[in-house]
Order: sequence, then C-alpha cells, then structure tokens
Amino acid sequence: MPQTFFEDLHVDQELLIGHWDLDESQIVEFAKQWDPQPFHIDSEAAAQSVFGGLTASSLHLFAICTRLFFDYPKPIATLAMLGKDEVRFPSPARVGDRLRYCTRCVEARPSRSKPDRGVVVLADRVDNDAGEPVMTQRVSLLVARAR
Repeated sequence: MPQTFFEDLHVDQELLIGHWDLDESQIVEFAKQWDPQPFHIDSEAAAQSVFGGLTASSLHLFAICTRLFFDYPKPIATLAMLGKDEVRFPSPARVGDRLRYCTRCVEARPSRSKPDRGVVVLADRVDNDAGEPVMTQRVSLLVARAR
C-alpha cells in the first residue's frame, strides 16, 4: 500500500482525509458507552439542552477522525502521535451531518538525532454540511522518512 512519507508533506499542503455520515444510532451508542451526557443519549433531554437536540460527543469526533485518518488512501507513515493542541469544538455535530475532515500541514521538520524520521504538525478541521467547523485541532506526529 502506498504511504505518505515525511518528504511528501509540505507546509501549506492540504489533504482531504474523508467524510463521515452521522446518524442518531451512532451518536447514542457511542455516547452510552463513553460519554453518557443526556444531550448525547436522550433526544428529549437534548431538546431541552443548550444544544436544542442530540449532538455527537467530542470523544466520538476524535474516534471518527482516527478512523478516517487510518482509512486515508495513501496513509501518512505515522510512527507516533506526539500530541494534540488547541482542540476546539466551535459548533455541535448533529444527527444527519455529513462531516468533512481536512488537514493542512503547518510545520515539517526533520529529526536532528534520527535521520529516518521527522516531526509534522497538522491543523485539522472537521466541518458539518453547512461548512461550519465542529472540531479543530493541531496534531504533532512523528512521521517516517522514505527509505
């Protein structure tokens, strides 16, 4: 399977990682196990919440990003995730949303001590159907160099 190596990533390069369709059963089942807030698991309670309806858990959004990143057709040769920074949830992700996950390379620097790798910082954005961001974050990755 072809991979995207450190040398393939350039500052300001954008990648469309993928799409995900959110439905009510996904939101509720995920939240029941991992984040059982009423606005994630109960339609009536959610209608009375500040969100006015069911919303996907932030943990669910992380999981969706992880799945889409793994399924990317030319996956980034990630050796390790070094960290997540500046995580934000500016708008809720709702039942029926088709999420769009894009990333932009904002930094790429070769390792000074290990020539077989480099550090890449990606600015991720997940948008809903209306183009509103439901999640943004910066992710630092240790990425293999081509051999």
